[in-house]
Amino acid sequence: MPASENSAAKTKKKGGGFLSRQVAKSKKDTLTEEQLLKKDIISVEDVLRLDRATENYLVDGRSNPYKIEFTRFKIRDIESATVLFEIAKPEDEDDNEMEVDSEDPDSGRFVRYRFTDEFLRLTSVGATVEFTVGPKPVENFRMIERHYFNEQLLKSFDFTFGFCMPNSKNTCEHIYEFPKIPENQIKEMVKRPYETRSDSFYFVNNVLVMHNKADYAYDG
Repeated sequence: MPASENSAAKTKKKGGGFLSRQVAKSKKDTLTEEQLLKKDIISVEDVLRLDRATENYLVDGRSNPYKIEFTRFKIRDIESATVLFEIAKPEDEDDNEMEVDSEDPDSGRFVRYRFTDEFLRLTSVGATVEFTVGPKPVENFRMIERHYFNEQLLKSFDFTFGFCMPNSKNTCEHIYEFPKIPENQIKEMVKRPYETRSDSFYFVNNVLVMHNKADYAYDG
């Protein structure tokens, strides 16, 4: 059955919030990466209890029962509509290409971004993702994305993709809304490239099925 466009998934969704200087969770409320790696099933609630960026992937990249594949990703400034970053699979020769090694289960799961410090002063950013799914329907598709600097949680976002039809191609734009970041913190983040890191956790029916990672520099 050929892939079909899932028009229901072509939506713009807002979410997230800045969590810097939140009241710290007590140790009994947190889970370590090592504890999660021992679990057979990892839930949304589990990853929300992490207090730092992961060093490893929490699920095997070869295990993708829903055959979810990301094919394009674009970031734009909502206010000016300027495209800040765009990457796609190799079939689109005019774009940056995703480097995917079929022999490496972690290939394509990590992205390194480099922006200017002006990125940290933006108020809202749109992230458009295109992806395909395999022959199984994907129910309650959800992403939790958590950003850290200097092992401290900066912000956490929670987005839903909803239901994705079998053998469908889907497009969705998530709107990230940022409050003002203090200038002293911006200076620290600029001085320490790639120490700002994020984990993107993808769930189907509250079970972790994919895990991608990224790091960021703001000295471009």
